[in-house]
Amino acid sequence: MNLRTLTPRVALYARVSTTGHGQDAAMQLDALRQAARDRGWQVVAEHTDTGESGAKRDRPELARVMQLARSHAVDVVAVWRFDRFARSTSHLLEALDELGRLGVDFVSLREQIDTSTPMGKAMFTITAAVAELERDLIRERVQAGVDRARAAGKHCGRPLRSIDLSGAERLLAEGVGLRQAARMVNLPEATLRRRLAGVRQKGVANDRA
Repeated sequence: MNLRTLTPRVALYARVSTTGHGQDAAMQLDALRQAARDRGWQVVAEHTDTGESGAKRDRPELARVMQLARSHAVDVVAVWRFDRFARSTSHLLEALDELGRLGVDFVSLREQIDTSTPMGKAMFTITAAVAELERDLIRERVQAGVDRARAAGKHCGRPLRSIDLSGAERLLAEGVGLRQAARMVNLPEATLRRRLAGVRQKGVANDRA
């Protein structure tokens, strides 16, 4: 928080993706205004994105709120709930990290997160740690799946370029060495060896079937 400002300046942010289904920006702002009065904040800006999906990272009013923070025009950014502000956990953590570096506090009323307090900072640290653990677990599961697929002889990654191996196979059958055959069919030796190994492995699997 800006120590030069005796009364913390706050920007309130609300979002509704539709005009129906119980979504009400006024309700969000009323709750935020009441919180500002209770805490002695000076409301210097209110921004609402209407008809904007939470999945969108680039929302015009949210961008204005972040610009206020970057220009040090506010000391606090307050929202009604996390999902009104961020599109994902990673987006939330990225935004809160930037606000922290700018010296701007973040408050979410429903989750009772307030980074201006020691408890709020602790809760944010726990949230960030859980999100990092979740990312690590996802990476581990993905890698385990890739390893299993490769062990089963399946290709992972970009689709393999179609290569006609018939010419190379004829040359090898005639006694031409692998290196020379690769050069003659204009293929890297390693690529030819790998593709031929794949063909043989597939052939063995078909024979067993």
